Amino acid sequence: MSHKEKTVKPSVVYSEAVIRNNAGIIDYIRTSFSTVTGATAGTLGLTGIKGFVFYLIMSMILSAMLNSKAGSNWNKCFLSRRSLWTDGVFSGLFTYVLFWTFLYGLVHVY
Repeated sequence: MSHKEKTVKPSVVYSEAVIRNNAGIIDYIRTSFSTVTGATAGTLGLTGIKGFVFYLIMSMILSAMLNSKAGSNWNKCFLSRRSLWTDGVFSGLFTYVLFWTFLYGLVHVY
């Protein structure tokens, strides 16, 4: 060996079952939150771009809450911090639009 010794970093092992379970929980949380925020937007009578901006703001708030809940030990439960911010955002959008239009029509049209 030379004067410079190579340091070997220990490899990290993840459980696939745990990662899948956590991803499913995040998806369930986002779907449930999308129904509540969609119903809120419909009840408030938000239309057009205001409704989509409301969803983006509420989605960012939810992502911030998930990150704060995960804390500094996020790497024990998730492969990347990005998954806490982005996973399920666009699939939740469809649920949001469904409840948004349903409650808007129910409250403001009929």
